[in-house]
Amino acid sequence: MLSFRALFNRTSPPMFVGSLMSAPVFQMLFFVYLGRHTGVADDKFYVIGNVLLATTGAAVIGGTMAIADEREYGTLPHVLLSPRSRVLIWGGRAFPYIGTAVFSMMFTFGMGTLLLGPLITMSQIPELLLTLVVAATSATALGMAVGSIGLRVTNNVFVANVAYTLLILLTGTNVPRDVLPAALQGIGPFIPLTHATEAARTIIRGDFSLGFLGLELVVGLCYGIVAMGLLRYFEHAARKRAAFDMQA
Repeated sequence: MLSFRALFNRTSPPMFVGSLMSAPVFQMLFFVYLGRHTGVADDKFYVIGNVLLATTGAAVIGGTMAIADEREYGTLPHVLLSPRSRVLIWGGRAFPYIGTAVFSMMFTFGMGTLLLGPLITMSQIPELLLTLVVAATSATALGMAVGSIGLRVTNNVFVANVAYTLLILLTGTNVPRDVLPAALQGIGPFIPLTHATEAARTIIRGDFSLGFLGLELVVGLCYGIVAMGLLRYFEHAARKRAAFDMQA
């Protein structure tokens, strides 16, 4: 929690409300009305898609900050000199971001229900909550993988924004995957939120499938392994060069 307060730039009330509560709602409304104008999909498609995308502010961007900002603030050498397990140090940081992402998604869902009408019944809320937790976990793993790369590149925010753009375009949240070129359709299943979005849409249809959540967890686990592997490699390389800022 101390690292969350220190590294997550959006913990101040104005930034928290603006980036994690207001922005996802206005993004949802933008795509809903764009969808009505273009006739690509109905309101439910865009509402549930942008509810899932609301996780990116805390999970993807936040997960990046959880690691990359140690270098930005000059505290990375202290972390690298700690004798504690690296899995505990880095992996344990995911939990506050997962919780924050779930809150952001639930708030967006609540506002969508209030402004655009109900999407699911009360009995389906536990299924939706489970889906959101899995989505937040997978997206946070992606954020930490991006943050690991951010330890070596100069502009880690740029890398995080590229990841966010890919989530919008390739996961089926705002662009139906069947209208994408075949090559791009093939990328989607390997990116977090794709399977969670499918799971959320099965809830709306009334035929909820745990299989999609299982696939989402596998994707998140793979990104988590990549993140830990990159951190281990970069730390080993930094020790060999006696360059504890890990700058490439």
